[in-house]
Amino acid sequence: MNILELIKVIILGIIEGITEWLPISSTGHMILAEEFLKLNVSKDFLDMFLVVIQLGAILAVIALYWKRIFPFNMPKSTDKARPFIQKDILLMWTKVAIAVIPAIIIGLPFDDLINELFYNPLTVALMLIVYGVIFIIIEKQNKHKRFAINDISELTYKSALFIGLFQVLALIPGTSRSGATIIGAMLIGTSRVVAADFTFFLAIPVMFGASLLKIVKFGFSFTGNEILILLIGMITAFIVSIFAIKFLMSYIKKHDFTVFGYYRIILGIVVAIFFLSSRP
Repeated sequence: MNILELIKVIILGIIEGITEWLPISSTGHMILAEEFLKLNVSKDFLDMFLVVIQLGAILAVIALYWKRIFPFNMPKSTDKARPFIQKDILLMWTKVAIAVIPAIIIGLPFDDLINELFYNPLTVALMLIVYGVIFIIIEKQNKHKRFAINDISELTYKSALFIGLFQVLALIPGTSRSGATIIGAMLIGTSRVVAADFTFFLAIPVMFGASLLKIVKFGFSFTGNEILILLIGMITAFIVSIFAIKFLMSYIKKHDFTVFGYYRIILGIVVAIFFLSSRP
C-alpha cells in the first residue's frame, strides 16, 4: 500500500468514526467521499469495506460502555463474592434483542434489493433533507416538554419494538441508523441521552450482523493488502468514534438535535447539486 492509498483509508476511517454516531448519515458522507477518494480496490471489496469498517466504531461503544453492557459481574480472585448476573443489564439486552427483530425480518431478505433500488445520490440527498426537517420539527415540539423516559430501565418492550421499527427506516441510504432510532425514541417521550444510549447499544448486534453478512458474501479470500486496508480503516474508525461518542453525549446534555437537522439539510442540498451538475 502506498502513502496515498493509506491517507485515503485513514480519511474514510475518520469519516466513518464521526458520522456513524452523529445523526447525519454516514452513507451521505461516504458517497461524497467515494467521488474524491477512489481506493484502488475492486467494487466488491469496497462495498464490503464500507460496511465492515463499522466494526471499529462498534468496538468504541463496547470499550466506552463495557460496565453498562456486560451483565456478568466477575469478582476479583481475592474477592470471596461469587459471580452474579446483573438483571438490569440483562433486561436491557432483552429490549435490544426485541428492537433488532424488525431489522432481521426486513433487512436480511431485502437488503440487496433496497440497495439496488435506493443506493443513489438523489435518494440519499432526499433522505438527508427529509430527516433533517423531521429533527427540527421534533425539537421544536419538545422545546418546553418534559420527557417521560429518562432511563433505559423505563423503556418497555413495546417501546423497544417501536424504536426497532424506526431503525428499519435506516435501510434507505441517507436516513442514518442513529438518526432514525433517535427520532423513534424521542417520539415516544424518550430523553435525548437515553435515546442516544439505546441507539449505541442497538448498534452492537445490528452492525456486527451486517458486517458478518458482508464478509460471508464477499468470501474469506483476502489479499494481504485488503487485510491491511480493513485493519487501518477499523482502527481509525475506533479511535475517532471514541471522541465522537463522547462529544455527542456531552453536547446533547446541554443542547438539542436541531443543529444536526440543519446540517443534514445543507448536506442534502450539496449532494443533490453536486451529482445533478455532474450529469452529462
